[in-house]
Amino acid sequence: MNEQAELRDWLVALRTPGLGPGGLRERLVAANGRIDDVVAQLRRHSSVLDPKAQAWLERPDEVRIAADLAWLRESNHRLLRCTEADFPPQLETIPQPPAALFVAGDTSLLLHPQVAIVGARSASTAGKTNAQAFARYLAQAGFVVTSGLADGIDGAAHEAALAAAQPTVAVIGTGPDLVYPRKHRELSARIEAQGVLVSEFPPGTAARADHFPRRNRIIAGLSLGTLVIEAGMQSGSLITARLAGEQGREVFAVPGSIHNPLARGCHRLIRDGARLVESAVEVAETLVPAARALGAELAQRLERSPPAATGTARAAAGGWRDDPEYRQLLQVLGHDPLALDELAERTGQSAAELSSMLLMLELEGCVEGLPGGRYQRLPGI
Repeated sequence: MNEQAELRDWLVALRTPGLGPGGLRERLVAANGRIDDVVAQLRRHSSVLDPKAQAWLERPDEVRIAADLAWLRESNHRLLRCTEADFPPQLETIPQPPAALFVAGDTSLLLHPQVAIVGARSASTAGKTNAQAFARYLAQAGFVVTSGLADGIDGAAHEAALAAAQPTVAVIGTGPDLVYPRKHRELSARIEAQGVLVSEFPPGTAARADHFPRRNRIIAGLSLGTLVIEAGMQSGSLITARLAGEQGREVFAVPGSIHNPLARGCHRLIRDGARLVESAVEVAETLVPAARALGAELAQRLERSPPAATGTARAAAGGWRDDPEYRQLLQVLGHDPLALDELAERTGQSAAELSSMLLMLELEGCVEGLPGGRYQRLPGI
């Protein structure tokens, strides 16, 4: 099955009304991960599905599918599927894990230790200053700052990470080709160039109120911990914090004045068991053990990956230094930074394969990931 045909089947399945990530994942397990078998089975048994799903499967909107494929052909764009070796393992344990993610930017950042920084859209100047200070320190300490591209605390956290010349992850509640709010169009472009934009929703999907709780579960799921800086009692950030707690992740809250309505959500979190923090150092120190555990889990996951999924398995079995594809990758890479799409063009390997190989080389201390989805070989290798 060629890549274009496989991508088309994935897009048909992802756009099937009423199927959802849970239904798609169940069918993938039954079909041993073959998306073509899933789509064929859905069509054979479409009579038990919703009428809208039946109509879609009988006659998918080819214009929409073609637009999706065109988006995926653009540089550094990718459909990251749950069947691939470099799908973030931290998402596998959350409620309703996504079946696939539309990604623009450096996909490998999703495997790095992340910390979510979220809070009020109508944040105060002091709140945004705090978000910037926490984000800058945590980014420079080696954590990838993850947030939702919203106004207020989210935007301040993303901006601070970028200003520190560090990557950042934005999980959005629209399709990957849209920006919400529109004022963050330039920020979104910078994140794509220096970090990664992530969406569970196909291209063209407009913002809807119910999309943001779904987005929040991914923000919480990707991150080792969630830090809330200013939140009212009805803030969506409290949903992210609750989801993080339910997923067994750390929850941090910055306290504020008892007279500030935007401090009440944080105070409620603290009363409910969140860690009260006054500095980014406290957050970093708490998350270091979890970051180490994630690194060990990723190494084990890559070693267990089947050869059909990634060249990393072959490297683990025989030693990557003896693997010709790894030797070719290092030879092509040299010591000058190259983007993932350039490496794919020069090596003839897929972005998914290269992402897994580059991660293994990063874990081995042979390759360094740089802002903007670029990589370079380290001296002496």
